[in-house]
Amino acid sequence: MDIQFVFFQDDGLIPNNPNLPAAIYKKALEPEEMEAVFHQHNWLNSWTNGIFNFHHYHSNTHEVLGVIKGDARLMIGGGSGKEFAVETGDVIILPAGTGHKCLESTDDFSVIGAYPNGMDYNTKYGIPAERPEVIEDIQRVPLPNEDPVFGDGGPLLQKWTNSGLNI
Repeated sequence: MDIQFVFFQDDGLIPNNPNLPAAIYKKALEPEEMEAVFHQHNWLNSWTNGIFNFHHYHSNTHEVLGVIKGDARLMIGGGSGKEFAVETGDVIILPAGTGHKCLESTDDFSVIGAYPNGMDYNTKYGIPAERPEVIEDIQRVPLPNEDPVFGDGGPLLQKWTNSGLNI
């Protein structure tokens, strides 16, 4: 499995996360097992749908997105972020504040989204009126107790812990 960690800078609209990189696990899980694996590792409050075709982020929680069908090109990190091609079996983990949007996808594209400890999520759009409150929210979001794919000691926790924060 190929695992990428990518930091994104605040672009003035989308804050991203100053301390934690986004993660992309290529070919991480079989689609039929994704939701159960996320739940097993306490990433709950799950839903199944697509990804909005506009930049947005969540300032009050981290998010995991597991591709269960189709493929897409995503923009992660806001307008000055980076494009990623994702396909069935890939898992994307977005720290609080990380912008994301779907640029294009197959008609059958679908993901399962979930949140550590089943946290509720907000949706923010990168408008100036959201600041400085969202910056404070992002800093308050606790690290998850488990990697959504690998559980205790998974690569996400190792990377995020080594980013200068403690679990």
